[in-house]
Amino acid sequence: MSPPVVQPPVRDRLRIAIQKNGRLSEPARALLSSCGLSWRESPDRLFCYGETAPVDLLLVRDDDIPGLITSGVCDLGIVGRNVLLEEVSLADLEGQPYNAKELRALGFGGCRLAIAVPQAWTWTGIEDLRGRRIATSYPGILQRWLDDAGIDATTVQLSGSVEIAPRLGQADVVCDLVSSGATLAANQLTPVMDLMTSEAVLVGTTQPLDPARAALLDMLLRRLDGVLKIRDSKLLMFRAARTALPELMSLLPDAESPTVLGVIEDDDAVSLQTLCHGVVTWQRLEALQRAGARGLMVLPVERMLA
Repeated sequence: MSPPVVQPPVRDRLRIAIQKNGRLSEPARALLSSCGLSWRESPDRLFCYGETAPVDLLLVRDDDIPGLITSGVCDLGIVGRNVLLEEVSLADLEGQPYNAKELRALGFGGCRLAIAVPQAWTWTGIEDLRGRRIATSYPGILQRWLDDAGIDATTVQLSGSVEIAPRLGQADVVCDLVSSGATLAANQLTPVMDLMTSEAVLVGTTQPLDPARAALLDMLLRRLDGVLKIRDSKLLMFRAARTALPELMSLLPDAESPTVLGVIEDDDAVSLQTLCHGVVTWQRLEALQRAGARGLMVLPVERMLA
């Protein structure tokens, strides 16, 4: 008699993979904390048990995050778009489906993946890459880009120190991540063409979740959208004459539709409040004042739930 098939237990807690160390680690934890989440960290500092909600963290290497999602070990992850796109590109080149996708751009960890050539070169365009050796840690993204452009070049895959490859004779040019460009400049390289822009993104599985985790995911996304929406937002309040409103609103192109209230004992005046999603500088306030705004107040927005 065959033994009964043992089904794995249903996991009713959401699990998110983030970097244990690295430039995305602290911003990712801070962002999730701003969504009202807190954790109790394990002694080995690899697992964080959610205390305010059944949402746990797994602290890992960034390159491992997409695989943890596609294998079902984690439901979500925070990783650079470049890391996700590399995995998607490799699967596409092999003709395989990939069951993870970007859910939200998170607005930190910005950089770009660029072609960089020796400073001694005179760059004339993408045709200069034909027949060249290109060193990179992103062979999938690079190969798809070369195929789309119809450029025949050799990809030299390196796991690190890509920028030194031309000086060592391993490659003619490089395809590498660029933030400030200082590392490239130190190695006598100049970025000449961007393949993609990257930032931290929330990645999720394309597979359906059970009802408990699906509800947790919906809750997290609602909170996250609220946090991201007000990250650079301020509540602006002032009074003005009704006739001044058209000019005043023309000075607030990044503002939401305002709430306009009447003022007691002054039928010609209104009190207005609106959420501004851009930086409210002194210069903007002074321009509003010249247009007729009075009693201007700029207030921080701590939380917002649509």
